[in-house]
Amino acid sequence: MRFVAAFMVLICHITIVVVPRVQEPWVASVGDYIYPAGPTGVVFFFVLSGFVLTWVARPTDTKRLFWRRRLVKIYPNHLVTLAVVTVLMLVYGNPVTAANTLPTLFLVQSWIPSQEVVLNFASSGASWTLACELLFYLCFPALLLLVRRVRAQRLWLWTGVVAVAICVMPFVAWLFPDTPTMTDSLASSIPWWEEWFVYYFPVVRALEFVLGMLVAQIVLSGRWIRLGLLPAVVLALASYLVIVKTLPETFSQSSGIAFFLALVIAAAATADADGRRTLLKSRTMVFFGEISFALYMVHWFVLGYGPLGMSKPDGWMRQSTLSRALYESALVIAVSMLLAWLLYVSVERPAMRRWSRPAPRKDTARTAPEPVIRA
Repeated sequence: MRFVAAFMVLICHITIVVVPRVQEPWVASVGDYIYPAGPTGVVFFFVLSGFVLTWVARPTDTKRLFWRRRLVKIYPNHLVTLAVVTVLMLVYGNPVTAANTLPTLFLVQSWIPSQEVVLNFASSGASWTLACELLFYLCFPALLLLVRRVRAQRLWLWTGVVAVAICVMPFVAWLFPDTPTMTDSLASSIPWWEEWFVYYFPVVRALEFVLGMLVAQIVLSGRWIRLGLLPAVVLALASYLVIVKTLPETFSQSSGIAFFLALVIAAAATADADGRRTLLKSRTMVFFGEISFALYMVHWFVLGYGPLGMSKPDGWMRQSTLSRALYESALVIAVSMLLAWLLYVSVERPAMRRWSRPAPRKDTARTAPEPVIRA
């Protein structure tokens, strides 16, 4: 499922680059349905993170060990990809400034409501989600205690409360100033403060993480409604189409689809626990899931400095035919997958094996056997 989320983001970003270059009305119409796939993929990943961490949490784990594993999971990939993209920025003459590097280095960029900090396309733009993840990880041990204290019969109630809170956030965002807009960034024409609050602000995005935690606890406590995976997917797709077709753009950033994605995740986890065979359990999909985080991290600089050249000097001014655009898009996907695999096997997996757990202590002193006490 992590791969599904990452691939949705990849396809969305490719579409954002390709559609203006082709300039075909029907391609633009198709793009209107694909653009929200990126934000939906991010929602999917946040809800999934909350669900999985709750699903695998064990009483023997400690906060220190949990935080250690999470930092080792994200930081090596982040530092390597940031170093690569910084070199590419220098090679292609894109400015390297404190604003577009230092907050990203320390993964605090999502807390800063500046387009230069968060939306710099030439830099490691996709890593803003890691700033949100860091908040989730920091709060997870305390949140887990709270979630586990909720009575089983009230879990669905609290899940509904959090789902409604997510839906309310776009309305809260309308209270922010209407200027500046995001037009100059080529990302959207909606007000920047509205976009930042709903999409980038870690505190707001934490609601999706908590939603995933609550739904995981529902399944673990035996309160799941036994909704099948296929009906859950149909509900999620229907909600996606309704949101894209009828609601303002701000709502496509998260809103009601988070709840339906949580149902999909719970249905898949239930099928897995019951031993039912699904496509998601195939060896290929498991492999794709393993490299999904690396795919998410590398796709941005492949998109920026690879065949499509989004971040090259003429990146936003190129014109192209549909066939050439599709060919370049396929190359971006292929190169991203290859680099993701290389990053996973050479950085992420070795780092997790080496540093995710403390090295065992070597006790040289022999311990005398305890006397046997017979009753």
